[in-house]
Amino acid sequence: MVASTLSFLWEHKSFLLWGAWSTIQLTTISVALGTVIGTVVGICRVSRSKVLSLAAAGYADFIRGTPLLVQIFLVHYGLPAVVSSYVPGFYVAPFVSAVAALSINSGAYVSEIVRAGIQSIEKGQTEAGRSLGMTYGQTMRYIILPQAFRRIVPPLGNEFIAMLKDSSLVFAIGYNELMTRGKILMTKYFQFFETWVAVALVFLCMTLLVSRLVRFVERRMAINGES
Repeated sequence: MVASTLSFLWEHKSFLLWGAWSTIQLTTISVALGTVIGTVVGICRVSRSKVLSLAAAGYADFIRGTPLLVQIFLVHYGLPAVVSSYVPGFYVAPFVSAVAALSINSGAYVSEIVRAGIQSIEKGQTEAGRSLGMTYGQTMRYIILPQAFRRIVPPLGNEFIAMLKDSSLVFAIGYNELMTRGKILMTKYFQFFETWVAVALVFLCMTLLVSRLVRFVERRMAINGES
């Protein structure tokens, strides 16, 4: 069984690797956008404005408390159903839907990471910035966020790995990534065990590679922080 699985993987390696590349692209774009969203929301979470804080908390709680697959369906099927009432023929491409849903989902988790990172910085740092005549925004930009970023690199790496695996759910809306290509192979050859083990091995290789890269970045930042 192991030999047949490896043989199947090697025979269809190009087909699966193209799917893996699509998965990596989708994950990278989504986490990058999610980091931007999460940073803004995370700052709002610690804002002195109760309105901003409550709105940011509501967004994070809703996204983290509902299944990602439901969010993907809402963006891909629900949004066009609503908008088409006003704009006939409105359509969202699977790639756009996938990026939007995954970015919004990632943003909620990143916001918690950013919030925790900001709150881990001693309050004296903020007070020092304000005593130098900096505004709240300047203090956050030049003093707090650079220090917080160094502390949130490991959880951001974990978020990337989690999103890399969760991105497999977009096969449900027909986006041509690794899971979709696995389904195509399964339908064509009816080798169910070999297909999904091969897909699992490709995912494993990707997550292990990302884990090594995250550790490398952590070590580099630790070295730079000590110098």
